[in-house]
Amino acid sequence: MAKLILSMDGLVLKEIPLTKERMSIGRKANNDIQIDNLAISGEHAAVVTILNDSFLEDLNSTNGTLVNGQPAKKHFLKNGDVIELGKYKIKYVAEQAPQGETTDFEKTMVLRPNTLKPAPAAPEPSAVAPDGQRSPENARAANQPPPAPVAVGVIQILNGANAGRELELTKTLTTLGKPGVQVAVIARRPHGYFITHVEGAKFPVLNGQVTDAQAHQLTDHTIIEIAGIKMEFFLKG
Repeated sequence: MAKLILSMDGLVLKEIPLTKERMSIGRKANNDIQIDNLAISGEHAAVVTILNDSFLEDLNSTNGTLVNGQPAKKHFLKNGDVIELGKYKIKYVAEQAPQGETTDFEKTMVLRPNTLKPAPAAPEPSAVAPDGQRSPENARAANQPPPAPVAVGVIQILNGANAGRELELTKTLTTLGKPGVQVAVIARRPHGYFITHVEGAKFPVLNGQVTDAQAHQLTDHTIIEIAGIKMEFFLKG
């Protein structure tokens, strides 16, 4: 589990495990991490964690937020990143993947994608009763058509060294891009897939149109451009 280490002038004040999806930071007492200092806004920033990914978001604070010495409004956190709020520092510490588990492609183009296909569905209960006869309920169920499969989103790389490679978007959240250059996330929700800008001066381009900071739903065969890489999103039944 990832955690935050709060310190001031080199003295560690506390360690906060990221047990909630959203951890607020600020001067007010209702924050998850309260820092009682006038340089800190009442609601200064928040750290959002989804599965193994965490993001820092500055909540329009008066004095701003720094990450590794650079001003940040929204930042994809990496292990060892240091968040600065006035005289206070918060170090982000994440669990490390076993050495050799991440490929070069995953480190530079797609961060921690899940390329595994979903596990096969459990077999349907038998429509045969214990005495060998079909019960009326099971007989009716056996005659029903199987439910329509849920479409899984897939990204196919269209250019560069990894052209032709496909990634199934089976995770709740998949991070795309190059840290420090341009980063976006694709969220898998019950009603579809949505892409959101996270880091970088440039926003993702969808079908030739530059997006904004809002989440945008992806439709079948959407062309996405991020950090110089062009890819196609499509649904696989």
